Amino acid sequence: MTIITLQNLKQEARKFAIQESQHHEPSLYGMDNGKSIGTYVEHKFQNYLRSSGYQFQTGNSANGIDMPDLEVDIKVTSIRQPQSSCPFRSARQKVYGLGYHLLIFVYEKSDDQKTQTSILNIQKAIFIHKDQTADYQLTSSLRSILENNGNLDDVMACLIEKNLPVDEVGAYNLAEEICENHPCQGFLTISNALQWRLQYSRAIELAGTEIGLDSLH
Repeated sequence: MTIITLQNLKQEARKFAIQESQHHEPSLYGMDNGKSIGTYVEHKFQNYLRSSGYQFQTGNSANGIDMPDLEVDIKVTSIRQPQSSCPFRSARQKVYGLGYHLLIFVYEKSDDQKTQTSILNIQKAIFIHKDQTADYQLTSSLRSILENNGNLDDVMACLIEKNLPVDEVGAYNLAEEICENHPCQGFLTISNALQWRLQYSRAIELAGTEIGLDSLH
């Protein structure tokens, strides 16, 4: 068994996307439950990696992500509405990223009535580095403020204007950190909620054109 690396993971994700796009699956026929389809793809991909001779740790409810040793969470989403949710840990995630990488499989599902099977055409497989998993609009605004000699007050005003889910003390502490440690450009759209709602349209569109945003397939 070979301990998997991020480079291995990206290479195998591309191969898996091509292979899965040609597979007829009876158990998905007539199914439109995105969560069930996502679970099917995630488990099948992990089994594919193991059968290819790779060794890795799998996630559970305690550590929260699918491949904790690589700091990677696997997301599976329909091209019709490319989004998913993830646990809310702190408002800081919207500025500095989720704290882990994302491997995203974007599929289009079609049913074959004649064979009573489904095909998941994996239209895109993208990898987003953990530093780029912050909110696009918020990080764009903050980076623009800082590039134009913005100060603590300007950053605070931005955080308040964007309705970041944090109290005044938390916002002040975060603003201080932002002034000292400028955030990277994020590529997700993250909606405020008790669970973050992640939207991937921009990441799909820009995949392969930005550092930290790889188009694998």
